[in-house]
Amino acid sequence: MTTSSATLPFIRKLQGWIALARPPFHTVGILPFALGAVMAYQATSTFPWALWGWGTLAVVLIMLSTYLAGEYFDYEGDRISRQVNPNRFAGGSGVFPAGLLERKGALVASVVALALAAVVGLVIWLGYRTGPWTIPLGLIGMIGGFFYSVPPIRWAARGVGELWIAFCYGWLPVAVAYYLPVGRFDPLVHWVSIPIAATIFNVILLNEYPDYVADQATAKRNLLVRLGLEKGARVFAAAHILGWLGMAASVAAGVPARTLLFYAPIFLISLGLVVAVLRGVYHHPRRLEMACGLNILVNLGTTLAYILGFLTG
Repeated sequence: MTTSSATLPFIRKLQGWIALARPPFHTVGILPFALGAVMAYQATSTFPWALWGWGTLAVVLIMLSTYLAGEYFDYEGDRISRQVNPNRFAGGSGVFPAGLLERKGALVASVVALALAAVVGLVIWLGYRTGPWTIPLGLIGMIGGFFYSVPPIRWAARGVGELWIAFCYGWLPVAVAYYLPVGRFDPLVHWVSIPIAATIFNVILLNEYPDYVADQATAKRNLLVRLGLEKGARVFAAAHILGWLGMAASVAAGVPARTLLFYAPIFLISLGLVVAVLRGVYHHPRRLEMACGLNILVNLGTTLAYILGFLTG
């Protein structure tokens, strides 16, 4: 049985949309939100599943809007990057250069996803009578994500995009997931967000290395373009060290000590990455691609270590 000629284009377009949505990269936002929910459960002994589900949907919609807008506005840089230095963790999805979809559709879908996120935020606020910070926090996430790539703001080209990502994928999802059911911000929320923010900052920074030539060619003056490769490596190392110190400080502030057991292998990977980057792993494309993958693992593993620490501590 063969696939009909009418079905094949549909399947290819569906594959293109799935690639544009980048489902695996949603984990970097969903896991911190789950962590905040677990911390809220520890504080209240209740877990409002419906509220958590709506909140997770809002997080996914904002990330979807962010990724789609990035594919549209970073098209030229991504095209160059995939030609000069292909890397699975940089240079976009490759959907548009392959001709699977038209670019305009991604921008429209990005705006639709953002509008749906706003509707979900109103459902959460009005339907569950969450606190007065619900809408402002949601707006911060929407602005930080959508305008990461969208002009005229375009955080990604101003040297501050990495910090926005650290905030929006570090502190914000943990704090929001905790705040919605609890109605306040407790100090421990801030402490646990430090290692998560530091590691997602480094995910963006290291992923800029394969794009370096393309970003220079398209005047995308992100942090790495402004610093240069060697200074960027030192900033990368400093951010990882901040993550280690933040983990230790969070345990001293009240995170279950068992968390350190789960974090131990993540720390070793993080240490290895620091050594590799300082030694210039970015000069070797295949090894750099592996480092980018391990770097994401450090971010996810750090958040997961907290979740397991709270659930078993």
